[in-house]
Amino acid sequence: MKIKQQNINKSLLILLSLSFFVRAVLAMIVEFGNDEVYYWTYAMYPDWSHFDHPPMVGWLIQLFSCNLLFDSEFFLRLSSVVFMTINTYLVFLIGKQVKNEQTGFYAALLYTASIYAFVMTGIFILPDTPLSIFTLLAVLQFVKYFQYEKNKHMLLAGLFTGLAMLSKYSGVFVWVGVGLYVIIYARKEFKNPFLYLSALISVVCMLPVLIWNLNNDFISFTFHGGRVGFFGDFHPEYFLTEIIGELGYNNPVNYVLIIISLVALIKGKNFVADMPKRLILCLSLPLILLFWFFSLTREILPHWTAPSFVLLLIFVAAQLADKYEVKDENVIIPKSIVVSLSVLIITLILGVTEIKTGFIPLNFSERSKTVQRYGEGDFTLDMYGWRKIKPEFQEVRRDAIENNLMKESDGMIALKWYPLANFDYYVAYPLGIDMYGFRDPAEIHKYAWINKERGDLKLGEDYWFLTESFDYYEPNKYLKPYFNEIIPIDTINIERCGKTAKYVFVYKLDNLKKIPQTWFE
Repeated sequence: MKIKQQNINKSLLILLSLSFFVRAVLAMIVEFGNDEVYYWTYAMYPDWSHFDHPPMVGWLIQLFSCNLLFDSEFFLRLSSVVFMTINTYLVFLIGKQVKNEQTGFYAALLYTASIYAFVMTGIFILPDTPLSIFTLLAVLQFVKYFQYEKNKHMLLAGLFTGLAMLSKYSGVFVWVGVGLYVIIYARKEFKNPFLYLSALISVVCMLPVLIWNLNNDFISFTFHGGRVGFFGDFHPEYFLTEIIGELGYNNPVNYVLIIISLVALIKGKNFVADMPKRLILCLSLPLILLFWFFSLTREILPHWTAPSFVLLLIFVAAQLADKYEVKDENVIIPKSIVVSLSVLIITLILGVTEIKTGFIPLNFSERSKTVQRYGEGDFTLDMYGWRKIKPEFQEVRRDAIENNLMKESDGMIALKWYPLANFDYYVAYPLGIDMYGFRDPAEIHKYAWINKERGDLKLGEDYWFLTESFDYYEPNKYLKPYFNEIIPIDTINIERCGKTAKYVFVYKLDNLKKIPQTWFE
């Protein structure tokens, strides 16, 4: 496949437009996953920071949904759809800055093919959405600074890095990488006051998070500190899981191409100039190596390293640009990039089809065939069936109120941040029911604060409790000490393509007699 060199910008515009359209459609038709719907609470109850992440993702949801005036999945995800389009152009600019326009175009294609970029930051609304755009903006400015040594680029880089840190704590690794580069390759920068001013700008951006944590016993830092660590029992299976996850998130083709390009660099191939090569390595490798180290002793999430793999795509693009030099003003689209994009397309088709139809049975265990555990193990049910619960539960609730079994003012509880936010967004909030978390912050996260906003649990009151079969919580096991009686009310059957996908069990929790202790006490 070839395009004319003068048509690179036109082809890039087509890529951006197609990508935007596909992601916008998917953002409309696919229900929220557990993490996404939880961040809706950041916009519903904004704060300077939150239990598990800084506040930026909530601010974006507020901005793009007009402060939740439009609260459908599409509008809550709109910043992701828009920002990934901008990100693709930023990757193009970084590639162009590092080498040439052909490199930038290849990098944009490879970035589009990344599952992490296209889906996790381009459709889903997660802290990685703002992290990705501000990291790329910061990297572009740092590259320009070390090429041109104009201090305006250093100051802008500090601002964008601060905003990346305000999006997700891992944004600090931009400064880790720059610091490493300065120490090894550019020690003269220690005499540049603008370096310190840039770092100060980043710190100022983080002041809201620091103040919030100071007022809340640094609970967010404590929580994340417990998720990673330098010591523990050796678990090679965790490391293997991490590598397999990275393959999936970054696109297996991209992952292999990154390895090939790094090996070529180690062998002394000079397809990237020394400065950007050294800077990108310093910006990307520390995060990857650190989380690889953590994965030897504990389970971590594969997408934590994905921002670094995005930067390494620049090397792949530069190497391919060397291999497929422009001839007769024609730019060849390498087969490897075509295959990578094909993997993305196949993944999207299979993924959406599986979510909507369940054509591949994913509940393999014997326990998943029992009624209470039906569908267990089918991770696609995280994003299916939530819209169907409300109308069914609305009928159950109406009958219970008419028969004086429950009151209209009775709230609803759940035991973990998911499905707390799922039931809140799809069921409780639309029906005007207050949703509460019923455990400590380690389990219910922001709902420890939301409980207070909603007037908190009250002794003597009755509550609804809903639990799904694919993620079943036995109410007697968790709730019996706190209520006089736990009464089964009904079972809702959620179907997918005419077959039962999961059940939702509805209980009445009669007369709250004791409130569980929380961190606030």
